[in-house]
Amino acid sequence: MLKYNIRGENIEVTEPIRNYVEKKIDKLERYFTETPDANVHVNLKVYSDKNAKVEVTIPLPNLVLRAEETSGDLYASIDLIADKLERQIRKHKTKVNRKFRDKGAVQDFFAEASEGAPVADAESDLEIVRTKQFDLKPMDSEEAVLQMNMLGHSFYVYTDAESNGTNIVYRRKDGKYGLIETN
Repeated sequence: MLKYNIRGENIEVTEPIRNYVEKKIDKLERYFTETPDANVHVNLKVYSDKNAKVEVTIPLPNLVLRAEETSGDLYASIDLIADKLERQIRKHKTKVNRKFRDKGAVQDFFAEASEGAPVADAESDLEIVRTKQFDLKPMDSEEAVLQMNMLGHSFYVYTDAESNGTNIVYRRKDGKYGLIETN
């Protein structure tokens, strides 16, 4: 059963908005063999330029479904989010089915699409076309950001000099930087 946590920033989450979100996201349940207990986190934001941003995150046992969309119409953004999440489910299902096709029955928490929706061919999206190997140099996060910018990349993997763990710095959409620390 999907449980909803719908939060609004600069917008009051009215009953019609809540019902619309739940109606659209509930359609994804047809892809589950058994309905998982999942919390659906929905953030609705309205900016001063009248654009609405919708973010939906659904953590599942072996997969995290996440999508975000910004447009001038809140309801259109919700529709686009539902489509994106459905594509993610289909892509994951295709990947799992191909990976385990020769290993016998696949134990997946996704059911066949009950409405006969074709599963998209994701093989070309998943093909690894290049492999690189390199030694991770110990450094701090500031040096890693400088290295990333010098290389013109949007992320950089390095060994943290203090914790000796593998970390990742990345450039965010807002132009600032993020840090992912591994355990």
